[in-house]
Amino acid sequence: MTTISKVAERAGVSRTTVSHVLNHADRVSEHLRTRVLAAIDEMGYVPNPQAQSLRTGRTNIVALLIPDIRNPFYPELVKTAQSDLEAIGLDTMIFNSDVPGGHPQDHNREYLRQIRNKRVDGLIVGDFALHRMHDELLKLDIPTVFIGDLPNRAVDSVKIDDFGGGYAMGKLLAQKGHRRVAHVTGPAHFAEAMARADGIEKGLADHGAPPSADLRYEGTYLAPSGEEAVDWLVEHHRGNMPSAIFFANYLMAMAGLARLHDHNIRVPEDIAVAAFGDQPEMRYVRPTLTRVGVAPSALAHRAVAMLIERLNGVYTGEVRAEVLECAVREFASA
Repeated sequence: MTTISKVAERAGVSRTTVSHVLNHADRVSEHLRTRVLAAIDEMGYVPNPQAQSLRTGRTNIVALLIPDIRNPFYPELVKTAQSDLEAIGLDTMIFNSDVPGGHPQDHNREYLRQIRNKRVDGLIVGDFALHRMHDELLKLDIPTVFIGDLPNRAVDSVKIDDFGGGYAMGKLLAQKGHRRVAHVTGPAHFAEAMARADGIEKGLADHGAPPSADLRYEGTYLAPSGEEAVDWLVEHHRGNMPSAIFFANYLMAMAGLARLHDHNIRVPEDIAVAAFGDQPEMRYVRPTLTRVGVAPSALAHRAVAMLIERLNGVYTGEVRAEVLECAVREFASA
């Protein structure tokens, strides 16, 4: 059996140096690190995670709890967070809280039990993953960063400026001459969805385009509601269609664009389309969507940084609630 002592002997270093390399300590020179890693590869040494955990009090694992991996927002966020964590020697454990046909809260409690039992070093939670279960985070006693609007401010959080982003888009559409703007919102029970709604309506009103309640449609953030919103507009406003539509997220906007095409409504010639979101996939849509938002990767970078600051004791102060400013990207669709 290959042991840490045999690896040290092969590399010509001490056991302590091998341990530092295995635990990603900065105190080892690059030359020694390369030598030790070569010896590990040659001898096929596999560290015992339980033994390492007992020695260091750390598992070097961070859990990610996200609401729905099918949503295009989350793969980019997870990929970025995982890359950032791997770069500093931390492994990632991923939990997807969307369980078709199941009981989400029961499953989420089970996930939280698993996270506690695995003794992970830290946790990053995506918005909606713990809908109406935010107080459960207080019971974990694990350094945690929440991505989104956290009502109880129990742990550090980072979120998009939903109101500010909505306002900026309302201002842009009004300044481009749109006076009748349809608005497909997210679900009314999501605080951030209502912040986006309030933002665009204030932006429109402040710049000469008061919003109309009969042009507001409550969506679900899922693609079918984008199609349904367009069908609803065509049915109820065929003789007096709005000059622009704002979709509160990427999925609804994509489906809405396709549905407009089905109705032979041209974008932007017949109607302008804009959306909230800044996912990488949006650059492949034609016409390219005018949009406002924050890239998922930016949220992931900041969430990981905040968590590592807690884990390493760099920050030990009060709970933080950071807000990332949205960027408006103007393209052909509006």
